[in-house]
Amino acid sequence: MHNILEILREQKEMSLKGNLYHFTQINFAYNTNHMEGSTLTEEQTRYIFETNTLLTEAERSGTKVDDIIETANHFKLVDHMLDIANEILSENMIKGFHKILKSGTSDERKSWFNVGEYKTLVNEVGDVTTSKPENVSTDIKQILNWYNSLESVSFEDIVKFHSDFEKIHPFQDR
Repeated sequence: MHNILEILREQKEMSLKGNLYHFTQINFAYNTNHMEGSTLTEEQTRYIFETNTLLTEAERSGTKVDDIIETANHFKLVDHMLDIANEILSENMIKGFHKILKSGTSDERKSWFNVGEYKTLVNEVGDVTTSKPENVSTDIKQILNWYNSLESVSFEDIVKFHSDFEKIHPFQDR
């Protein structure tokens, strides 16, 4: 019996539309980027994934270049994550994910943004105060120690990890 990781890896290599990999790439990129303020539509996200070009709509104007770059980077990041999914999650791996995602964006040109490294300025998520910059590494190590000590990872464990990670919010926001 195939597990989901094997299925995603196989489908990635096949490059076919309409399968789990295709659906995951588009919906994961669209929803993740949308939460971060991207103005791309789901259709534009799909078009970028399928054709590596941008479908523009006559009534839309002002699509941010960063939204396009981050969406393309997101697809690259998911592929990279599938390739290393069996490795132990580490700080360097998480920082590498951030570097892949933000490479080539205007944020990368801001010295204070610190792409691929933890935040240097305080940030927040909604009205939730996140970890102070000086506490990020310790807080990340703590959730990584917990996560990496699990004998098996349940869906609930993944949700808890994600929630704790967002409360830390280790990377700089715009």
